[in-house]
Amino acid sequence: MPLRFPEDPLYQLLRDEKVKLFNQQKAGQSIIDFHDCDFRGLDLRGLDAAGVNFSGCYFRAADLRGIDFSQSNLTGASIASAQISGCLFPTDISASEIMLSVEKGTRMRCQ
Repeated sequence: MPLRFPEDPLYQLLRDEKVKLFNQQKAGQSIIDFHDCDFRGLDLRGLDAAGVNFSGCYFRAADLRGIDFSQSNLTGASIASAQISGCLFPTDISASEIMLSVEKGTRMRCQ
């Protein structure tokens, strides 16, 4: 499936690395669906990822340090070469899945 680049204003804020503004505007949203979106190489530190659907997303070489993804959907996402120090991942994704994704670019599978 090809990656998406939706015209969603919240997605555009993240593409522009305006994480604080995204977090402020996210508060008023009930559903945020970024499935299959491209986040390659972006600095997303400080992102409030709770409740966001990141299934199938591509985070190659992104700076994800310190993000709490525990309440996010990361099924099928790839974090190849991403910086993930301090991240909290959903409990249904094993450490081996995370490492395979960082090191080999595989898409993470949930258990």
